[in-house]
Amino acid sequence: MIFEWVNLGFNLADGHPTAFYVVHGVLIAVNIVLGVVLGVIGWRALRGGDSGIKGRKGGGG
Repeated sequence: MIFEWVNLGFNLADGHPTAFYVVHGVLIAVNIVLGVVLGVIGWRALRGGDSGIKGRKGGGG
């Protein structure tokens, strides 16, 4: 993954049309958001976070 980010940095420095930078900016933003979301989920799983289901009692209906 580090290789991919370094490679992207070199590719972005080459001078491309604006659309190239817009598309890659969106891809970078989505990548960071997904990384943060998965990191939070993993952190909560490691810490044994309460998902709100454990403490519920019976019933329903």
